Amino acid sequence: MISIFLSYPKPFNSKQEKFINDIKEYLKKRGFEPRTLGVTDYDMDEPLTAIRRLMLESNGLLTVAFRRTFVEAGKGKPKSDIGESEYDISGKWITSPYSQIEPAMAFQIGLPILILREAGVIADGILERGVTGTYLPEFDLEKGASYLENNEWQQIIGKWEGFVRKVVETKGNPPKLY
Repeated sequence: MISIFLSYPKPFNSKQEKFINDIKEYLKKRGFEPRTLGVTDYDMDEPLTAIRRLMLESNGLLTVAFRRTFVEAGKGKPKSDIGESEYDISGKWITSPYSQIEPAMAFQIGLPILILREAGVIADGILERGVTGTYLPEFDLEKGASYLENNEWQQIIGKWEGFVRKVVETKGNPPKLY
């Protein structure tokens, strides 16, 4: 089994729980061992040290940015006095900060990253399209059909799997000087 870091906020509803279980099952069928701090792996150190340790043992990262905090009424950049435009974030969702932190850490050590963002989650920071240089798909758990059955998922996960398998293939090679 190929160890990968599976990052996600703890699901708070049955649709999120089913989605993450379906992803875990899919990954296992493809020969990957999804590892998540506090779920499959535990550590006594502070979270960032524990995350880094698990990252170094992994060959790729898949983050699922689930909805977590609902903003009933809100504004971004309110009352800016330097010409920044205020914008409405009412009816939007915020995910866990670890959905930003863990992919950024994986990027810094060169791991292949795949980030899935639940519909309605604010596309900010690393969750903005293009920030990591890879496509950032959005899934909607309110729709009946499973995202894992559509062509977008099949194509994206296939490419990511190829990158992860390349890491496994080359990880043990000595560094090249030229």
